[in-house]
Amino acid sequence: MGSFSLMHWVIVLLVIMLLFGGGRISGLMGDVAKGIKSFKKGMADDEDAPAAKPATRIEGQRAPEADSVSATEEKTKA
Repeated sequence: MGSFSLMHWVIVLLVIMLLFGGGRISGLMGDVAKGIKSFKKGMADDEDAPAAKPATRIEGQRAPEADSVSATEEKTKA
């Protein structure tokens, strides 16, 4: 009583075929297949790409002062 028999599944498939039609279902399955292919291709591209190296830290150097005015800023003010 809790599970469907083979006859129940055949009836369900027939109702789905009547509602959506054969062409629409095959189109949907083709779209699903294209999506899976592009997903696999994207995953393969990610594995082939080298990982970005972390930025190296430079010891002993100070960052430039924010208050200093560059030559280009002086020209735009004039």
